[in-house]
Amino acid sequence: MTVATEVLPRPAGPAGPAAPPPGALLLPRRRRRRLGPARPVPFLRALGPLLLVAAWAAASAGGALDPRTLPAPWTVLATAGDLLADGRLQRDLAASLQRAGTGLVLGVAAGLLLALVAGLSRIGEALVDGPVQVKRAVPALALVPLAIVWFGIGEQMKVIVIVLSVLTPVYVNTHAALRGLDARYVELAETVGLSRGAFVRRVALPGALPGFLTGLRMAVTVSWLALVVVEQIGATSGIGYLMTQARTYGQTEVIVVGLVVYGLLGLLGDHAVRAVERRALSWRRSLGA
Repeated sequence: MTVATEVLPRPAGPAGPAAPPPGALLLPRRRRRRLGPARPVPFLRALGPLLLVAAWAAASAGGALDPRTLPAPWTVLATAGDLLADGRLQRDLAASLQRAGTGLVLGVAAGLLLALVAGLSRIGEALVDGPVQVKRAVPALALVPLAIVWFGIGEQMKVIVIVLSVLTPVYVNTHAALRGLDARYVELAETVGLSRGAFVRRVALPGALPGFLTGLRMAVTVSWLALVVVEQIGATSGIGYLMTQARTYGQTEVIVVGLVVYGLLGLLGDHAVRAVERRALSWRRSLGA
């Protein structure tokens, strides 16, 4: 809140308003802050999930939810404790993290490379952008049957499906940011004689960073969505495999544990990327900064 001072003038005379006398009373005048950058509130983003869990617990305690349809939160928590005690949850979680991490890293690298090729070269755009846009129109999960025919149901197929899912948002957002670079920066780089490599390092990559980070946030979420599907196809480990086994035996509480784990992983991944974004783009002021 900005505080300014205002001098109380004497009534205007025939010659106009009089100047304030020495020692005139100065009263503080407050200015209302208009819409502008807001300071982040710690743990505010956890409010929504906590309210959802509270509503779930209230509905379970009141008997509005059938335990066979959706177990109570305390039942799910006890089941998670049992899974942790016998080591199954840790083992399957490690397998899921390995698949998602490998697919995410490869997909982000491929999407960034293709975006640089298409964003910095007209020939590259003509060769790359069309196929990627076709891939964008075809959901990656729709390619699962074909990926099974080509690569079987092993780990290779699962990682490839995740890579194809992650590649598109990274490419689209980074490519759009590169194409949106201010032409004045390009002209300045040509004036000072920057080489192609120096232009990419000092102008193109910093200018495309906001778009890349937006694509990365989307990619983290998409990687978990793809993982949910591929882990239920011929897998012998992972959270999806745990949920498939629970479905076979009618263990609804184990299925809910898997869903909660997927949700927490996605939420933590998004928070991690947001933290990197705040640090990398600390110079940029926005309403959500």
